[in-house]
Amino acid sequence: MDKTDKCEKAEKCCDKRELIIQAALELVAEQGFHGAPMAMIAEKAGVGAGTIYRYFENKDDLIRWIYKNVEERFVEVMMQGYPENGAVRERLLHIGTELVRHLIREPLQLRFVEQFHNSPYGVDHRREKLFSEGRKDVISDLFQEALQQQIFKPLELAILFSLFFGPLVDICRDHILGFIKLDDALIEQVVGACWDALRR
Repeated sequence: MDKTDKCEKAEKCCDKRELIIQAALELVAEQGFHGAPMAMIAEKAGVGAGTIYRYFENKDDLIRWIYKNVEERFVEVMMQGYPENGAVRERLLHIGTELVRHLIREPLQLRFVEQFHNSPYGVDHRREKLFSEGRKDVISDLFQEALQQQIFKPLELAILFSLFFGPLVDICRDHILGFIKLDDALIEQVVGACWDALRR
């Protein structure tokens, strides 16, 4: 097998993996985890049922991999152009604005994450995060900084996260369903209102 054949084979493998991931993402987003058996994922991806197991150990492995990938994408989007030296308010408004823009561009990702969080997968994931010692990330650090500076109400971090991100996700869902129409001006107002919910 020459170098070209090897490259083509690698591309086909990569393509099949991506097709499986996209098919699973779509099916779970539209029909939930129970409505997305492996056989249906394989059919939608246009691959043999056994092919999935070359890339993923089982359905749980596939679902968790997709969630991790989507979550990493969220963070990547929120960190694009992040004003590291800005005031707490400026940094948080940036994170909220970029997240909203991404979610309304990628409705399947939003629906998948909602399905994940409202399932045993989500409970396990939150438990893992809760008990992982020394877990640090830019967003948690920002909220901690705001608490230390007494900018935010003295509430638990989990509650502050819910007060900020919960309404943003709900509003994105309403936009996707056609109940409201988000434009840049309204996004700015909404994210500002979520900031107001946190500050003293």
